[in-house]
Amino acid sequence: MAGLVAAGLLAAGCGTATPGPRPSGLIRGVAFREPPASPRPYGSADTAFGMAVLSKLCQADPHGNQVLSPASLASGLGLAYLGARGATARAMARVLHLPATSGGRLEAGLQARSAALRRLDGPGVTVAGSDQVWADPSLRTDTGYLNAAATGYGAGIRPVPLLHRPALAAQQINDAIAATTRGHITRLVTAQSLNGLGWVLTDALYLHAAWATPFAPAGTKPGPFTSAAGSRVSATFMRGGPFGIAEADGWTAAALPYRGGKLAMLALLPPGGPGGCQMASPATLGALTTALAGRARVTEQIALPRVSLSSQANMNHLLTTLGMGRAFGPGADFSGLSPQACCIGLVEHAATLKVGEKGTVASAATAVGVLPTAVAVPQPAIWFNRPYLLLVQDKATGEPLFLARVADPAAH
Repeated sequence: MAGLVAAGLLAAGCGTATPGPRPSGLIRGVAFREPPASPRPYGSADTAFGMAVLSKLCQADPHGNQVLSPASLASGLGLAYLGARGATARAMARVLHLPATSGGRLEAGLQARSAALRRLDGPGVTVAGSDQVWADPSLRTDTGYLNAAATGYGAGIRPVPLLHRPALAAQQINDAIAATTRGHITRLVTAQSLNGLGWVLTDALYLHAAWATPFAPAGTKPGPFTSAAGSRVSATFMRGGPFGIAEADGWTAAALPYRGGKLAMLALLPPGGPGGCQMASPATLGALTTALAGRARVTEQIALPRVSLSSQANMNHLLTTLGMGRAFGPGADFSGLSPQACCIGLVEHAATLKVGEKGTVASAATAVGVLPTAVAVPQPAIWFNRPYLLLVQDKATGEPLFLARVADPAAH
């Protein structure tokens, strides 16, 4: 499942913590139950993780548009994290900003998060998501891992010929992603990107949400916009209101609710000029959302550009620079996934976001590929392991163009 930084989906997360035994206990001989898990800590974790990723993307291309789904990216990595152990799990937890949670509470938290996401779907708002474990049938996938993935993410396992027919595997994975995202993301992976992978863990999300108060098309007009490069360009601005407004630490936020009142987009204007890669801190975001949920100042009208964004990027290097490098190297420990699992070989992420007068249409997908420790090579039907002949001939006439005897393949 996924959430968009731009849409301000702060309450639904997908981070996971180190798997462990399910908690239970007694107080003076009386059994007790822990309180229901809340999805909010995972939403906070995803938001902090998303801001860190967006900051890195901005630093790499400070003049370009970027769009991502922090929760989709964290969900794909979370599926991998369920199989991580030791220092690998600790490194992933730090980068994902995960709350300290043991195995049983982890599953409860993920279930609560999934339920919260399902509740977003309703009149005027469509939220559809899917999580999947794709595995090459020649490799063993741990049953305990599959149970955790099914419990926490609702993810099933599908066998695909990743090692021997990657083109077919890519087609099957892409078809599933395209179905969930309603055709917005159709080529998340390629045969080349899947080369050598034994498992691919995917997350996909589709969002189609109508504004509670649509912008009147008659009010949409062009206006000046100062780009990140400092140049003056023309943008198409939607005008509407009233909306709640809040300010904190120089940031100004407007809350644009969707139909049903369960979902809203936060438009966040940073302090100062247009330059730089300014990101709102968790404390600032907390202050803004608290103010907007309470007695926010109401403005009569805002002007918001109409945008259509899309991006796709390999996240391997970015996540390594954030501190997850151990998960990508030969020293990684994904023994919880499989005794044959080596390390992460691929993190591919794609997202789209379209904001218009009627509402928002967005999609996201993440693929996390895990390499096996050793690729099983099929046994050949015939071994040319002793002297043999080679004949190059015209098929129609039998004319021998070249003929050779190979007595020692190592000699030249």
